[in-house]
Amino acid sequence: MILATFGLALGFPLGVLVALGRRSDLPAIKMLCTVYVELIRGVPLVSLLFMASVMLPLFLPEGINIDKLLRAQIAIILFAGAYLAEVVRGGLQALPRGQYEAADALGLRYWHKTGLIIVPQALRLVIPPLVNTFIGFFKDTSLVLIIGIFDLLTAGKIAIVEPAWQGFGLEVFIFVGAIYFLFCFAMSRYSQRLERHLGRTTQVRRAV
Repeated sequence: MILATFGLALGFPLGVLVALGRRSDLPAIKMLCTVYVELIRGVPLVSLLFMASVMLPLFLPEGINIDKLLRAQIAIILFAGAYLAEVVRGGLQALPRGQYEAADALGLRYWHKTGLIIVPQALRLVIPPLVNTFIGFFKDTSLVLIIGIFDLLTAGKIAIVEPAWQGFGLEVFIFVGAIYFLFCFAMSRYSQRLERHLGRTTQVRRAV
């Protein structure tokens, strides 16, 4: 829960900023964001977790040690940010050019135009792929087992080894699967409700 919650909560704004950076008119910012996205998307999450767990401590000054959970959290945030950036960028590209021109005609500054007009409409267009990405990352947090951090499934495996829980292996795995299903299903249902609400709001605005 910690890895998934903070990973998505911090990875999402990072993804929005990177998506805006990839569409920037400044070559340096655009190149930096492009390199970040292509580099992170070019390696699996397992590789980033290994680098955060094994390689990162080698570059830290002597006497400084970062908790393994925090290192895994940083890797997940960077990984989520790169993928979410491409989803958000798809929404920005799908937005009609007239929205940008109308915002410029109103004399809005860049950040006002982006925060009040462009980004809200772009996010509305990409709710389904965003939620799909959220669900995928929620399940991918189980990969932290590879670097020695116990996840929910590993806790279940350890539980059935205990004498008091022996013979309940099937029930434990069903329970763990039910937890994953409930969280993923809740995110899916919330996204559908959000789509319907935003759809009704858009229709009312058009009618007005």
